[in-house]
Parts: sequence; C-alpha cells; structure tokens
Amino acid sequence: MLRYLTALLLLSASLGAHAAVVGKEVLYHAGPTELKGYLAWDDAVHGRRPGVLVVHEWWGQNAYARKRADMLAALGYTALALDMYGDGKTADHPADAGKFSGAVRRDLPLMTARFNAARKLLAAQDTVDPKRIAAIGYCFGGSVVLEMARSGASLAGVASFHGSLSGLGPIAHHVTAKVLVANGADDPFNPPDQVRMFRDDMDAAGVDYRFINYPGAKHSFTNPGATALGKKFNLPLEYNADADRESWQALQDFLTRIFR
Repeated sequence: MLRYLTALLLLSASLGAHAAVVGKEVLYHAGPTELKGYLAWDDAVHGRRPGVLVVHEWWGQNAYARKRADMLAALGYTALALDMYGDGKTADHPADAGKFSGAVRRDLPLMTARFNAARKLLAAQDTVDPKRIAAIGYCFGGSVVLEMARSGASLAGVASFHGSLSGLGPIAHHVTAKVLVANGADDPFNPPDQVRMFRDDMDAAGVDYRFINYPGAKHSFTNPGATALGKKFNLPLEYNADADRESWQALQDFLTRIFR
C-alpha cells in the first residue's frame, strides 16, 4: 500500500512539473524596425489554441504587459505581449511615454504595420489556431486595439482597458471584431461627453460591443503600480482592486464567447 501511495505522489509531482506557463522573448520586424515581444503559453495544453495579442500601456512593453500575457497563458491561451515602440523601448517618465505613444498614434499606417507584424508572428506559432486571434490593450494599448477593430481588422474580438476613447479614426464600413470596453467612470481622460460620443459612434456603425463603466475607477485602474506612479508624477492614475478583478472576469467571459 505504501509503495502504491508513493507511486501516486511521484506521478502527481511529475504531472505538476509539466503543467507550467512558459515565457520567452521573441524578435520580429515591421519593415526595418526590430521589435521585441514576449510570448507565453502553457506547455501542458496540447494542440492549437486561440491566440491573444497584448498591447502595452504608454510605458512600453514592460513587466506589467508580460504579466498579463502570463495570466492569459494560464487560462489556456497563447499570448504575445507585443512591442509598438521598436527595440523594446520603455519609458520611465510621462514625457517620454507621451512622445513614444504619440508618434504611433499619429501614424496609423505605422501602428497597423507593427500590430500586423505581431499578429503574423503569433499566428505562426505551433500552439496557435491562426483563425482565432483576439487582442487586448491597456491605456495606450486600449486605443490601439480599438483603432484596429474600428478599421475593420479581421479579429475575433478586442478588449480595451482604460483605453483612450478620443482621437480615434473613422469606423470602417464593415467591422467584424466584437468589442469589450472596460472604462473607469471617474477617469478624467475619458469624460462623460467623450464616452457618449464614442458610444454614439459605435451604435451608429452597428458594432457588436459591450461598454462597462466601473464606478469610482480612475485611469489605469488595472495596474497595481498605478497609484504610486500617479503620486510620483501628479497624474490621475489609481489602482482599483475591485474594478481590476471584475474587468478581468469580464474579459474571460468575453474570450469564451468570441472563441466559442
């Protein structure tokens, strides 16, 4: 009996050792620009599965974006935290973050090329079903994924977390991607008038979307480091644990629906 129990314990330990999220840095290009991404998947899941692109905040492809990729991998997806700035650049100061993000947001062809280069890389992975790709984004990244959906990109869906709702381009004639928007109701970067204009625009175009306003949540509410950054740079950034938890559950429900 003891020998049998020991064998079971050893087998359980062996299986547990193989069930782990794997992450690695990947290099790819958009034209002459080298981009540095982070790819994550669970090596205990066999076969192809949906892929999810993760577009970073205006700080760049940093530990927070990679953490979200790992969380998606733990849910059974293959995730790629992509690089929209090139050469893996990150910012430590809002002035640099604004410069980097502004250069991309003002150049839609550049944004599209870098997004599509990451999508091509993700779709080519052995662990990914290339017909089932979605994208999520945070702050700056939220505006990127909304822009991609509104431009008619062939994606199963996109989810924006505290992404900017202003300065977006026109909506294409036919939008196929389903959309989830997780917004802080007290985010001064997305005032009520801007929210209303965005929703009116999406309604008029017949986009399949869900908009969630989290009461009391400010900008960057999903990032545990947001409050400290807000105090350091006198910006209206604040982590909100309830909104973070609820919006992550909303994302899981959304991904289940679009990949059904």
